[in-house]
Amino acid sequence: MRQTPGETTERTATASHTPPDAERLRRWRLVLGADSADSTECALTGQDAAMDGALDALYGGGTAKKPNGRSTGARSAGLGASAPSVARWLGDIRTYFPSSVVQVMQRDAIDRLGLSALLLEPEMLEAVEPDVHLVGTLLSLNKAMPETTKETARAVVRKVVEDLERRLESRTRATLTGALDRSARISRPRHRDIDWDRTIRANLKNYLTLPAPDAATTAGSTGTTGATGTVVPERLIGYGRSSRSAKKDIVLCIDQSGSMAASVVYASVFGAVLASMRTLSTRLVVFDTAVVDLTDQLDDPVDVLFGTQLGGGTDINRALAYCQSRITRPADTVVVLISDLYEGGIRDEMLKRVAAMKASGVQFVTLLALSDEGAPAYDHEHAAALGALGAPAFACTPDLFPDVMAAAIEKRPLPIPDKEYQP
Repeated sequence: MRQTPGETTERTATASHTPPDAERLRRWRLVLGADSADSTECALTGQDAAMDGALDALYGGGTAKKPNGRSTGARSAGLGASAPSVARWLGDIRTYFPSSVVQVMQRDAIDRLGLSALLLEPEMLEAVEPDVHLVGTLLSLNKAMPETTKETARAVVRKVVEDLERRLESRTRATLTGALDRSARISRPRHRDIDWDRTIRANLKNYLTLPAPDAATTAGSTGTTGATGTVVPERLIGYGRSSRSAKKDIVLCIDQSGSMAASVVYASVFGAVLASMRTLSTRLVVFDTAVVDLTDQLDDPVDVLFGTQLGGGTDINRALAYCQSRITRPADTVVVLISDLYEGGIRDEMLKRVAAMKASGVQFVTLLALSDEGAPAYDHEHAAALGALGAPAFACTPDLFPDVMAAAIEKRPLPIPDKEYQP
């Protein structure tokens, strides 16, 4: 049975006046593929036939061949070995299917048919539907990419990055600005710095009713005594004085192993947003077995992404050692480690560094993934060890990331999204 993207058959109903039985056969024919044409006795014509051809090129049965013509022993592909035929196929699926389905089919084509090499050709890149996963694939091919392709690849990456920035920037700024303001409240303010609204709310339990000086002479015809009430402000809450210096230091420490591609893309965008807020001092560090500080490129997340090198080993301990050496204000620092925790370095040293940072006052956050891909694969033993140190490890969607950062800045419990995936 051909496995097609879930929305395909639902979105391809074109004959609204087709009898129910015939429409059911038509849908089954599209799902099962050409090999089942005889059993369904349903002939496809027009757009249905074109859609079936596009699906069969990717999901059809038989003996598969990679673009170089060698057999894989798996399912077949009708895309051929040339970039023009693949480009035509990409154009077809964009014609017949919605964007979300196109992105799934593109990923399947790259994974199932080994088409990554064809993405090095400008004609191919101009035909694809850009998304986060495609950016990850391009970044993994960065070192092998010819100069003629790099500008096209940067344009594809920039389109995805700008779309993400538009979606994520405003909420990130609003959430973190509020958290920074709240974290800057002071308990012994000068008179002009008192936040009266918050002070009154915080002291309502101290409300006292005071009798009038002479209840007998002040009572009116209604029988009231003229008593008054007041709030005793035992605890004053004030605004922090505005300062040009950063209120918090943020360190994003990102694992750039191949499985973390989507997380690297999102973290780079968030890093650029955080770096643009003058009340934050943001450092971005990527690592595999080496450590690279990309802080000076944060003004352009596309430069950040092309400064990464997806793949390779992992040395979390070395990366944390570098981050630890750059911390100057532990009580005002948030370190965010984004990694699947498959450590190739010294495990015990890694845990000791985390414990030392937390003991010094650093807020330490461990994200197993920063993406929309669901429950990630990760090292459960290391995650449990970090949890025992008070640094619970969990996956985080991009939409939740601002809330996680706000909680870390305010030093309150992190909003862990799903207890089921806690180690």
